Amino acid sequence: MKVLGIIPSRYASTRFPGKPLADICGKSMVQRVYEQVVATENVDRAVVATDDGRILRHVEGFGGEAMLTDEQHTNGTSRCNEVMEKLEKGGQVFDVVINIQGDEPMIQPEQIGQLLSLFQDKATDIATLARPIKQREELMSPNMVKVVTDLQGKALYFSRQAIPFVRGEKQEGWLTKAAFLGHIGIYAYRSTVLKKIVRLPEGLLEKAEKLEQLRWLENGLVIKVGLTDYEGIGIDTPENLTKLINKICNGQPR
Repeated sequence: MKVLGIIPSRYASTRFPGKPLADICGKSMVQRVYEQVVATENVDRAVVATDDGRILRHVEGFGGEAMLTDEQHTNGTSRCNEVMEKLEKGGQVFDVVINIQGDEPMIQPEQIGQLLSLFQDKATDIATLARPIKQREELMSPNMVKVVTDLQGKALYFSRQAIPFVRGEKQEGWLTKAAFLGHIGIYAYRSTVLKKIVRLPEGLLEKAEKLEQLRWLENGLVIKVGLTDYEGIGIDTPENLTKLINKICNGQPR
């Protein structure tokens, strides 16, 4: 199985412009993500997909590979597809494409490897990860996407609401009555599936929840969910970055 790892990376951000180039203990955020991807066994090639020349030059400057993509992409999935199709035109064909969030500098190679292992099931079209939710604040937050699966680990539904609903119990006690999973936004797609999903129209569930993966479920695709204890730190604001620096630097240069 030949694997392409892609890190979509935009300079523009409403809450945190220039986020990929933010310094974390002497290395940029995008460099830290890139290094975790290339350290993953069975990833054959890693590419930062960006719409900004500053990020392109920065990645090439530390020895990484980057590619300029169209500015009009509405999500990382279509940006990944553009990179894959450009490489295919150059004779590089991949079986699986991984979409790694560019603002998850703490992602571990083991988690990426776990994602790839889900394709041992031939029914898997798309793979992703989830972790147990242990805090009520996370459970009730619309920013923490929840997922429920069947007994084989196939996703049944994703929601910004707490799912499942625990009937007859106050919300304060839900965590003691049911198991809840928080979705980790890393995806891997079979290359044939990636080509298909970027051409699917927006679905009704997706419009309601603003979750792209619901479009895939609505169209009958199998999303396999791997369980992990990994608790990433997504960097959405400068405040998030400060928390991460305080957690991992331990006296290293900032």
